[in-house]
Amino acid sequence: MKTLRIATRKSKLALWQTEHVAQRLRDRHPGLDVELVPLSTRGDEVLDRSLAEIGGKGLFLKELERAIIDGEADIAVHSLKDVPAEPSDQFELAAFLPRADWRDWWITRDGSLPEDLAPGSRVGTASLRRQSQLLARCPGLEVVTVRGNVQTRLAKLDSGEVDALILAAAGLQRLEIDREHVLALEPPSFLPSAGQGVIVVQCRAGESETLALLEPLDCEITRTTMRAERAVVAALGGDCRMPLAAHARLRDDRLRLDARLASPDGREVLDASGEGAASEADSLGKNVAQSLLDQGGTRILSQI
Repeated sequence: MKTLRIATRKSKLALWQTEHVAQRLRDRHPGLDVELVPLSTRGDEVLDRSLAEIGGKGLFLKELERAIIDGEADIAVHSLKDVPAEPSDQFELAAFLPRADWRDWWITRDGSLPEDLAPGSRVGTASLRRQSQLLARCPGLEVVTVRGNVQTRLAKLDSGEVDALILAAAGLQRLEIDREHVLALEPPSFLPSAGQGVIVVQCRAGESETLALLEPLDCEITRTTMRAERAVVAALGGDCRMPLAAHARLRDDRLRLDARLASPDGREVLDASGEGAASEADSLGKNVAQSLLDQGGTRILSQI
C-alpha cells in the first residue's frame, strides 16, 4: 500500500483543510494510505506583530516546503491566499480545490454595522487589504492588529478588546463556528484577497506519480479564476504587505476580473476591471494590474 504524507500547519483550520484533502484522496484512491505531518511555522509562532512586519505570508509555507524537500512529506496543503504568487521552480501547485465562500465577514457582539460604530471604535484585523477597504468606508474607525487562530481572534471580540472583527467566511464555515451577528462584506465596497476561500495542494515539481494522484482533486474553474487573480498579484509584486484585492468569476468561458489597490489609510482607492476568454486568464490579470499602475498605483506602492 502506498503512503502519502501531507505536511500541514497545526491550527484547527489548517488541520481541517488537510484532513479534507486527505479524505478526498482516500475516496479517489481506496488503496492509498494518507498520513498527516503537522508542523509549526514562524507565521504561527510570532503573533505579536503583523505578517507584514515579520516577512509576509510566505512564513506559513517555509517549514512545510522544507519538509517536502527533506523527504519528510510528499505534499503540503495551504490556503491559497497564503501562497506567494511568484512561481517556484522547486514546487508545483498540483490541485486547486473548488472555491468555498470567498467573502469577508464583519462580526460584532451586537449586530452593529460598520457605519453604526462610534469614531475610534476598534476593529481587529491583520490584513492591510481589509484595513484599507474598511477605512475607505468608515474613516473614523481604529484598526488594530489581531492575529492568531480563529478562536483566539473571536475571544478578543467577546472580551471587549475589540468592537468588531473581519474574518474570512470560509474559515468560520469550515470550523462550523456559528456567530449570531455576522454581516457579509461584498462588492462593490469590499473585494476579497486573491485566492481567498481556495485550498491548494503543493508538491515537488515533476513528481509524476504524485501529480497523478492529485489530478482528480483539481477544479478547472478554480484553477482558471485563480490564474487571473494571482496574475494581478504577481504583476504588482504583491503579498500581504500590499492592500490589494482581486476577484475573478468565470461564466460561459468568459472571465470577469475586478481588482483594487488602496492606500493603507483608505484615502486613495484605485479600481480596475477587465473581461476576456478563460484561456487568457494570465494576460487578463496582467492587463488589470497595468490599469491599476496607470491610475497611480506606483505612487501607492512606493509608500508601502
